[in-house]
Amino acid sequence: MLRTSILVVILSCLCASVTSTVTYDNKAIIINGQRRILISGSIHYPRSTPEMWPDLIQKAKDGGLDVIQTYVFWNGHEPSPEKYNFEGRYDLVRFLKVVQQAGLYVHLRIGPYVCAEWNFGGFPVWLKYVPGIEFRTDNGPFKAAMQKFTEKIVDMMKSENMFEPQGGPIIMSQIENEYGSIEQQTGAPGKAYTKWFVNMAVSLDTNVPWIMCKQDDAPDPLINTCNDFYCLKHSPNKPYKPKMLTELWTSWFTEFGGAVPYRPVEDLAFAVARFIQTNGSFINYYMYHGGTNFGRDSGLFVTTSYDYDAPLDEYGLQREPKWGHLRLLHKAIKQCEPALVSSYPTVWSLGKNAEAHEYRSNSGACAAFLANYDTTSSANVIYFNKQYDLLPWSISILPDCKNEIFNTAKVIHGAHMKMIPVGGDFPWQSYNEEVPTADDSGTVPMVGLYEQINVTRDSTDYLWYLTNLNITSDEEFLKDGKDPVLTIASAGHALQVFINGQPSGVAYGRLSNPSLTFTGNVKLRAGTNTISLLSSCVGLPNVNLHYERRNAGVLGPITLSGLNEGTRDLTKQTWSYKAGLKGESLNLHTPDRSPSIDFLEGSFVAQKQPLSWYKTTFDTPQEPGPYALDMTGMGKGEIWINGESIGRHWPGYIARGHNCGACNYAGYYNQNKCATSCGEPSQKWYHIPQSWLKPTGNQLTIFEEWGEDTIHCRSFIVIQIFIDKA
Repeated sequence: MLRTSILVVILSCLCASVTSTVTYDNKAIIINGQRRILISGSIHYPRSTPEMWPDLIQKAKDGGLDVIQTYVFWNGHEPSPEKYNFEGRYDLVRFLKVVQQAGLYVHLRIGPYVCAEWNFGGFPVWLKYVPGIEFRTDNGPFKAAMQKFTEKIVDMMKSENMFEPQGGPIIMSQIENEYGSIEQQTGAPGKAYTKWFVNMAVSLDTNVPWIMCKQDDAPDPLINTCNDFYCLKHSPNKPYKPKMLTELWTSWFTEFGGAVPYRPVEDLAFAVARFIQTNGSFINYYMYHGGTNFGRDSGLFVTTSYDYDAPLDEYGLQREPKWGHLRLLHKAIKQCEPALVSSYPTVWSLGKNAEAHEYRSNSGACAAFLANYDTTSSANVIYFNKQYDLLPWSISILPDCKNEIFNTAKVIHGAHMKMIPVGGDFPWQSYNEEVPTADDSGTVPMVGLYEQINVTRDSTDYLWYLTNLNITSDEEFLKDGKDPVLTIASAGHALQVFINGQPSGVAYGRLSNPSLTFTGNVKLRAGTNTISLLSSCVGLPNVNLHYERRNAGVLGPITLSGLNEGTRDLTKQTWSYKAGLKGESLNLHTPDRSPSIDFLEGSFVAQKQPLSWYKTTFDTPQEPGPYALDMTGMGKGEIWINGESIGRHWPGYIARGHNCGACNYAGYYNQNKCATSCGEPSQKWYHIPQSWLKPTGNQLTIFEEWGEDTIHCRSFIVIQIFIDKA
C-alpha cells in the first residue's frame, strides 16, 4: 500500500510539471516557456467546405505557417435566438481539430463582431430588433447578448479541450475587433464598454492571452495589435507586451462594380521582413485563404469571391509565385529565430535609404536584415567587409549575419492559371417569376414606404413595393405620346421597375454609395395601372459606427411628372408589400421541389427575360477539379448546385476601376494601386465546391433578375481550374 501511494504521488507531480502555458513578454508569445516567432494565416471555416479544410490546412503548414487564425461567425452559429448551428461549414470544433491534427496553433477571434466583409459584420439580424439595443457601446441589451454568445463559445472550447493549457491548439483569443476608432467616436460610453468587455473576457479564465486589434489603448492584460498593409508605426502600449501584426493584408476584397485588387508578392514579403526586423514577433496574413462568400454571406456589395489575392486562391490552389516565395521567406525567418527571440536589434545606416538591423544574442546567435528603401535604385552596401546587392524596395535576410539566403524582391517561382472548358451544352429549362400587383393575395397593404430589412428581417434579398395608379382619359400625354417621368429614390441596393407587369428599367448603387435614384419614362394607360418595384439587397453593412441604423429599400420620395396636374407625389399613398420571390417559396432551387411546377423546355426556354429561373442537370466531369462557372453575359441573381447556394452572381456590374495592368511592386501599396478586370465584370467565375457534386445528375439552378442574356450562351459551361507551373 505504501509503494502504491508513493507511485500515485510521483505521477501526480509529473503531470503537474508538464502543464502547458501560454504567456508573453516584450519579445514574443511564450509557449511552454519558449519564445516563438509565429507566422499565421487567416482561413475562415465558413468560406470553404469541411471537405476542403484538411487540404487547406496542410498547404498552410507546408507554406511555413505556425498558426491558423479565424473569426467566429455569430450570425452563422445563432441564426435565431438560442437556435444554434455548429454543423457543416459552421462546425467550428471540427475545423479546429483539423488544425490541431496538422500540428498547428489557433488564434481564435471570438469578437463576436467580425467586420470581415461579412453580412452585418457577423451579427445576427435578429439582434437589431432586441428592444432598446444599441450596438457596440455601453448598452445593457447588447452587452447581455454579446456576453452570452462569447461565454457559449468559450465554454464550448473548454469542453472540447481546445485551449493550449488543456492540450488544445488555441494559443490566444481576440475580443471585439478594430474598436479603437469606434471608441473615439462614441466617447465615454465607448470607453465604458471597452472596460466592460475586457473584464468580461479576462473573467472567462481561458488561460491564454487575449488581444485587441487596432486598439492602441488596450488595457492590461490585453495586447494591442496592428492591422494594416505595413504597420510601420505600430508599437505595444506597454514595454512588457510583444509587437504583433494580426492582419497583414495580402491585398483587398473585391466589390461588385470595382476592379479586382492584387498585391505583388515582392512588396508583401518586404512588409513581413520589415515588421520582423523591427522586433515584430507575430505576423498573420489576412487572408492566407480567402475562399467564397457562399449563399448570402457577403457584406454590402462584396463579391461572392473572397479570393483576396491570397497565397491559397479561392479554390484552395497554391497561388504562385506568392505561395512559394513566402514559403522561402518563412524558412529564412525561422532560421533567424534564436537570435530574434533573445536579443534586440542594433540599427545603423548603410547609406542613403539603406540600413541594417542586427540581432546578436549572448549565446552567439546572430541574424541580420539589410534593407533598401529606395523605390527606383538598387543599393550596393557593405556589411562587415562584405558587399551585398539590394534590389529596390527589398530586404535581404542573413540568418548567420554573413550569408544572404533570401531577398524579398528576388522571386524565383512562377506559374499561371488556365481555365479549361470541360462541359458542354446542357438541356435547360426555365420558369418565369410572376410580377405581383398590389391586389394579389398574400400582399400586405400599408400607408407609405417601409424600410426593407424591417420587413424582411433579411430572410430574403427581395422585397416588392406594389401600388396602383389611376390615370384619367383626358391626360395630355395619352395624346401627344410624351410619356410621364417616374422618379424613385431608394436607400438601395438595386431596383427593378415594372409597369403593368412589363420591365421599365433598373437602377443600382455601389459600396461607396448604396443609395440610388431611378428616373425614366414609363408607359401608362387610361384607367388603373400597376406599379411593381422589386428592391433587392446585396449584403448588409458590416462596418462603421452604428451601421445597424443604415437603411435599405425604397424610402422615397416617389414622384410622377408630366401629368396635367404637373407632378404627383406617390410616396404617402397606400403601398402593398410582398417579401421574397414566388420561386423562393416554391423551393425551385432544390432538387426535391414540388413536381407540380412546370418548367418550360426546348424552344420555350426563356431568353432575355427578367425574373427567370433556369435549371439543368449535368454529370461531374471526368477531369479532376476544382470547378467554376463562367457567368459572362448574365446580369444579376443567385446560383445553386444541388440545393446549395454558391452565392450571388452579378457579372452585369462592370468594373469601373483604374490602375489595371502592369504594376511596379516598389513603393507603398494600397488597395487602389494594382488591379485587374477594369471594364470587365467584377466577378465572372463562380466556385463550385467538389463536395457538393454527385457523380451524375447534378442540378444547377440559376435565378436571373435582369434577363441580360440567353441561357444557350457559353455562360454556363462547367470549367476546370488548375495551376500550370512555368
